[in-house]
Amino acid sequence: MEKPTIKVAILDLYNREKNEGMRGIRSLLYLERQKTDARVRWDVYDVRDAAEVPDDSYDVYISSGGPGSPLASGEHWEKNYFRLIDNLWEHNLKNTDQKKHVFFICHSFQLICRHWKVGEVTRRRSTSFGVFPMYATNEAVNEPLFEKLPEPFYAVDSRDYQVIQPNQTLMDREGYQLLALEKPRPHVDLERAMMAVRFSDEFFGTQFHPEADPQGMLRYLARPDKKEHVIKHHGAEKYYQMVDYLDDPNKIILTQQIILPSFLTNAFKKVLETADLVPETRMNHAFEKFSG
Repeated sequence: MEKPTIKVAILDLYNREKNEGMRGIRSLLYLERQKTDARVRWDVYDVRDAAEVPDDSYDVYISSGGPGSPLASGEHWEKNYFRLIDNLWEHNLKNTDQKKHVFFICHSFQLICRHWKVGEVTRRRSTSFGVFPMYATNEAVNEPLFEKLPEPFYAVDSRDYQVIQPNQTLMDREGYQLLALEKPRPHVDLERAMMAVRFSDEFFGTQFHPEADPQGMLRYLARPDKKEHVIKHHGAEKYYQMVDYLDDPNKIILTQQIILPSFLTNAFKKVLETADLVPETRMNHAFEKFSG
């Protein structure tokens, strides 16, 4: 019997800047593919530089982090990107059997929060970069993607912008759940940013980078500019503590092994529960199309 095919679209928002995020996403997909009896095929779309946007024929969409401002740019790709996300959301409202699964990471998270007016997207007073604790909210008590994580759990944070002032009226009406906040900062009078939101059973977003692994983060922390930034804002002791965290199986290793893999496992399971066999003619014969 022919195996069903699960199609994944990776929305690359790195605008052709060198990054570790895309490698992290692909690495987790390779691993997740080993856990399923289905074929897993994915394509990469260069959303910003090449204005590439997939159609809605994919089962799973992973929207990456990226550099620069998430504020309205008026660039052509934004309209196409938001149209796609809106179409996927509408698809799920109209199709209770075969839903689309979408994960937003960092820059994508900020974009969709701005587009859907989930919160206020603002520039931070200073860049946040490093390995930091994430604090689950009371709404996260039954969150399946967090159930194997400690409190707090640790993740890589890298951003100049933030989502604050959650639109509680909208969130209550739509059923969105604010699941995590950034660490408390009692020494400064600044609001804690929103770090994770579940938009629906199929749509999930994180401000932090759940795909980050120790190898990639070590390359960042070894860069003179990143080392200088962390030491300037947090001190040398904190810098070396972050480096030590990379070997700790209970810090970002655990987060990398739990959140996005659990999302993919659940998405693949749901797709296979409802999917018919995908004819070969529908398949993209290129196993993976790298656009960047």
